[in-house]
Amino acid sequence: MLEIILETIKVIILMIGVIMIYDARSITKKVFSFGDQNEAVMTLKIVGFIISTVAGFLILM
Repeated sequence: MLEIILETIKVIILMIGVIMIYDARSITKKVFSFGDQNEAVMTLKIVGFIISTVAGFLILM
């Protein structure tokens, strides 16, 4: 039972990372209000990639 819960949490974290990559522009417009949004979009995409990669490796283990 504990393994199923942990796998579900890993999949949810993976989905959060993918959503961060896909919706980085809209997330940046809603959350941040400074002038250079391109830098924030790139940062969100990099963080989303790292989160989804780590979660993917954890799912495989």
